Amino acid sequence: MVNNVKTIAFFTFKEATQNRLFRLTFVGLICLLGIAEFTGELAITEVREMQAALLASIARWFIVMTTALFVITSMVREFNDKGTELILSLPVSKMTYYFGKYFGFIALSLVISTSISLILLLYADILPLLAWYCSLLCETAIIISLSMLCLFTFSNITVSFVVVVAFYILSRSIEAIQLLSTSPILETNTFSQDFMTGLANTIAYILPDLNEFSRSDWLVYGLADSNLKFVVIQTVIYLTLLISAGIFDLSRKEL
Repeated sequence: MVNNVKTIAFFTFKEATQNRLFRLTFVGLICLLGIAEFTGELAITEVREMQAALLASIARWFIVMTTALFVITSMVREFNDKGTELILSLPVSKMTYYFGKYFGFIALSLVISTSISLILLLYADILPLLAWYCSLLCETAIIISLSMLCLFTFSNITVSFVVVVAFYILSRSIEAIQLLSTSPILETNTFSQDFMTGLANTIAYILPDLNEFSRSDWLVYGLADSNLKFVVIQTVIYLTLLISAGIFDLSRKEL
């Protein structure tokens, strides 16, 4: 099983390196470096800190969205080309196929995240950057497992990508939504406010708190040990749920 997983992961990563989306990603990273340098020319004080925070913030969104898009389009293309059926016609289980694809995508996110982290070395200290880098890997691991689950569930590029984007935006902004729903300037003890507060709290309970992942202020002010522990715990919980759901969805598909 392990050898099969390694083989599928290797060819998944090889496909990524030959894909135009992968090349576009590195062009985007070069553009991000140019944006950081341009920002440095405009800043008056704390130039290095501002460059690090801006570059980290934009790069995080760029990497997550690019990775999700590649995972979804790659899986759809393989389904349409009957590549999945060909692999599963061999003595390979669906679970082996899933983990092979998953680790191949993880290798892709590892390369891209490492590239942006090397660029950030120009503007940030090594220890906060290392924590930010590990947190970004956790974040992309969650998004990859979610992208695969959405693709197995909906079998459509547009719907799957929209769901992933909505999940990511909600997970990053749910804390702000909760604060707005309990704002003192709103009418209190009304049905609408109680409903919105309850809905926001329910969504926050279900979604991971990605707002605490890969925070740009870590590169400026550092971070506490509790921040990284929280990220690891959340990652373990949601990867377990999403991977289990993804394997279940794949197992019930007739290929």
